[in-house]
Amino acid sequence: MSQANLIAHQAACRACQVCVEDGIIAEANPTFEGHWRAPFMLVGQAPGPTERLSRRPFSGRAGKELDRWMLRAGFASAQEFRTLTYIAALMRCFPGRNATGTGDLRPPPAAVANCAHWLDAELGILKPKVLIPVGLMAISRCLGPGSLEGRVGKRFGDRPVVVPLPHPSGTSRWLNDPANRQRLAQALELIADLRLRYAPPPKKVLSTAARNR
Repeated sequence: MSQANLIAHQAACRACQVCVEDGIIAEANPTFEGHWRAPFMLVGQAPGPTERLSRRPFSGRAGKELDRWMLRAGFASAQEFRTLTYIAALMRCFPGRNATGTGDLRPPPAAVANCAHWLDAELGILKPKVLIPVGLMAISRCLGPGSLEGRVGKRFGDRPVVVPLPHPSGTSRWLNDPANRQRLAQALELIADLRLRYAPPPKKVLSTAARNR
């Protein structure tokens, strides 16, 4: 597979209207981001309302928390993390708000099924070294049924290495438990080790004085 395959894939995904035609959503806004040869791939659940407008994955409050986690995991900056990571989701479009307006709808199975081939194709084209499923839906898609407690803080497989993370949403109460915060810390340590193994070392930024020597 080549970079041209990825570009063609991305263009086809951005043009997809299948869930609109099936009456699942009113508007298509496929959201993903990433580059050819990215060694990391992160898979979330679905874009939120902020991502619906920005068309950039994890660009809302959950994304800011995710960026903070990745700094803990050894990335030099949020930009470096996003340069080295292809970010996609099980459902590519915003599923909408729930009836009470208190949160987003869970991606319906029909939409996840419609989008499954996009993810499968990206895994085949990119062949990432590390796969990071975020949240229980994405983890179950990659590893089968199981609990967050049994998955977060561990690594699975080899090609790619799978390192699950909880969802960074501020509405989640999972991280209120100290044991779960320790599981997250262990997961980020695993990602830090893989960052050193599979990505180039961070570039040092010289001061003006050093550059003028």
